[in-house]
Amino acid sequence: MPFASIVETVKKSIGLGNEQKAISLNDPAISEIFGVNPTASGVAVTGYSAMHVPAVLQAVRLISETIGSLPCKLYRETDDSKESSKDHNGNKIAHSRANDWTSAGQLRIDLTVDALLHGAGYAQVVRASDDRPLELHRLDPSKVQRKFEDDGEPFYLVSIERGQARLSYHDVLYIPAFAGVSPVKLGREAIGIAMLLERHTAQLFGSGARPAAMIYNDANKLGGEDNGAKTIGNIFRSWRTAFSGGKQTTPLILDGGWKYQQIALTSTDAQFIENRLEQINEIARIFGVPPSMLYQLERATWSNAEQMAASFLQLCLRPWLDKWQDAYATVLLTDEEHDTHYFEFVIDDLQRADAAGRAEIFGKLVAMRAMTPNEVRAAMNLPAMPGGDELANPYTTTNTTPEPSKVQAKEAAE
Repeated sequence: MPFASIVETVKKSIGLGNEQKAISLNDPAISEIFGVNPTASGVAVTGYSAMHVPAVLQAVRLISETIGSLPCKLYRETDDSKESSKDHNGNKIAHSRANDWTSAGQLRIDLTVDALLHGAGYAQVVRASDDRPLELHRLDPSKVQRKFEDDGEPFYLVSIERGQARLSYHDVLYIPAFAGVSPVKLGREAIGIAMLLERHTAQLFGSGARPAAMIYNDANKLGGEDNGAKTIGNIFRSWRTAFSGGKQTTPLILDGGWKYQQIALTSTDAQFIENRLEQINEIARIFGVPPSMLYQLERATWSNAEQMAASFLQLCLRPWLDKWQDAYATVLLTDEEHDTHYFEFVIDDLQRADAAGRAEIFGKLVAMRAMTPNEVRAAMNLPAMPGGDELANPYTTTNTTPEPSKVQAKEAAE
């Protein structure tokens, strides 16, 4: 694309319109438009480059694939319970197939990755002639702009081949990151430092885990310019012979009073392993993931690892699941259905590790008559059962002696 066209595109993107105004390429707005986030370390952090940091890759993969693997169902409220609304198109889209070529779980993975790396994930709703939702199609986040009417109602401008298409908020599934900004963008400094540490490690071990050395001569006599150049050339040849091609056993022999001195590692270099561990902790904070789930197991134990897994579900995944449930309800349900239908993720698989604890808690709540069996079954996404609405302690023996009125009625009948 010609440079003039790029400048015009930039001007329109930042709202200059037809106003003639000089724009510096050092302007931070330029970096924002082209998706490059400058850092104090000088490393350009983008969604793509950040994924080359293993901790970022694991955090994005952990959150998105966990959300994609959880079943999401549409439920209908009844008088005394809830039941799965399998006959609704929204249930198929959220639970089974988003479209003919994409499963519902894969779409959740793709849009969650978009939100984590780019700030938001978008999908267009394809509807039938009677306005029923039929499919969801992922939209490239770089081609979608979220705007607002004067009354605050959002709408979306989607770039197409012949301009832009305007879509209502009813027709776009919107999954935002926190504050609508990508964690990669907000935490670019910490990610940039991690990228520098990765590069430093690669360069260090790429050179045989050997820092630069110094060769010197106390006498500082090279015997003339020609002889000096010849001597240095011989030293270089000896160096290459000794250390090139992976050779580490050939001795380096220096004559003529020349000496070799190994450059010691600086304090920062000597502690770069600790620095790398700390950057994993920083990236874990950026994404809200426990460090142990990024395989930073320095302080992990059998007991606290289980608690960290529960923390991951409650503090990290729960907000994302709520966003997905709200987004599904916004585009897949009508205004009337909002009162009786709702989407809910089945998280039992994530809680199986603490199944004994859950059973004990539910048992105690039923025994103390704080919950009914049907309320427990509802919490486990099970249908209600007859007689399950009674607040009774199942662990106590009941008085099997018939009531006097029943005894008298029986005697009278005889």
